Amino acid sequence: MNRRNVVLLGERELSVRDDRVLPLTRLIGAIIAPILFVAFVILYGFPGRTEQLFAWTIAPELTPLIMGAGYGTGVYFFYRVVTVREWHRVGPVFPGIAVFTWFMAAATALHWANFNHGHATFVFWLVLYVVSPVVVPGIWLLNRRTDPLNRIEDALEMPRSLRQGAAVSGVLITVTAVVCFLFPEPLIERWPWAVSPLTARILLGWFALFGVTNLAVSFDSRWSAARILAHSQIIGFSLVLVGVVRTWNDIDTGNPYTWPIVGGMAVYLLVVITCYAVMERRGRAE
Repeated sequence: MNRRNVVLLGERELSVRDDRVLPLTRLIGAIIAPILFVAFVILYGFPGRTEQLFAWTIAPELTPLIMGAGYGTGVYFFYRVVTVREWHRVGPVFPGIAVFTWFMAAATALHWANFNHGHATFVFWLVLYVVSPVVVPGIWLLNRRTDPLNRIEDALEMPRSLRQGAAVSGVLITVTAVVCFLFPEPLIERWPWAVSPLTARILLGWFALFGVTNLAVSFDSRWSAARILAHSQIIGFSLVLVGVVRTWNDIDTGNPYTWPIVGGMAVYLLVVITCYAVMERRGRAE
């Protein structure tokens, strides 16, 4: 290959890596966001009525509240997918969402008999978790080709310690989620509130999303690649903790795992808020 062809290939790559969000990605985000909004309203607004309103009956109410918090966070994220200009700002979250959809599909197949098959929301659930395990990773693979990676000039970089913390937490949470998904009985016995094998595996899907996303963002030094993730985690953990307060009677306060789990979520939220404030202040200073 001569020098002119090399130059042309380089120019073509740079023209492709313009950090744009593809129209197809925006379209998928615009389709998913309203579906997640309905799930958020049902689960977070009416956690005691899942038998009448949702794809399967969930008890106690704390579990649908946590699920609703996750879907509410998803509404915000996919709204940003539709409205943001640069792909790298939302790209790191997609691997976590892909893994989450795989967990949901697997849990649905394993616990098929537990679902309200005649309910309209079951149809939406089934379609969503048959299609999205293929569509979400496909969108990520397609749109990531526009990511300029670390070629953005004057990008505010995250400290190595912050990225290392994200990587360590990501690996630990993801591995734990996978192991507990395969063998949920020890988790069910120790969890601070009652969970069935189905709800345990569904909750583990949210943990896997959290872990894989933390791991993915640790590979990117740009703070701009982590800002929307930070927004999402602040929203999500805040909604979860409000849900914990709403249904405190569902929790076994005598369980030795209660305080590490609930307290750990509160501490993590404070850490994210603190890191966000520090990075934003550093960005303004520069």
